[in-house]
Amino acid sequence: MIVSASVGRVRCPACGESETKVVDSRSADEETSVRRRRSCTDCDHRFTTFERVEEVPLRVHKRSGSVTDFDEEKIVSGLIAACKGRPLTRADFEQIAVRVGEGARSEGGDVTSEWVGLAVLEQLREMDPVAYLRFASVYKGFDNLADFEREARLIKVDSEAAAASEAAEV
Repeated sequence: MIVSASVGRVRCPACGESETKVVDSRSADEETSVRRRRSCTDCDHRFTTFERVEEVPLRVHKRSGSVTDFDEEKIVSGLIAACKGRPLTRADFEQIAVRVGEGARSEGGDVTSEWVGLAVLEQLREMDPVAYLRFASVYKGFDNLADFEREARLIKVDSEAAAASEAAEV
């Protein structure tokens, strides 16, 4: 394999030649990067390069117009506060935060705070409907009992539909 001169290509550190040949390629750093042994086609100098995935920075666009970095710990601390007394662990909340981060990454890395909140609710709904309702009451700003009743009905309808679907599969 010959690497030709273009933007972002590897140059020989000895002579500066832009064409190099990959002689060996292996996984490195617990398979988070690729180690390549290269040989310069001009001076035969051998050298090593590493390729790593560059993570897309996750950004959250808030309602106020400000933009902040995505912070899994903010999600975890919010869930801990909203779900106090529920049979969920910090590990559960961290798992939710990681899944939301992965979803944000698949959305291209730029998401709204509303998107984050809804993604958290979706994950929490599957784990614990009561914790979901408590988190939703804060996130959605429930003002009265009717808000709780409406959301509880939606949860009940969804769980009944899921049970009926599971029964039909058996």
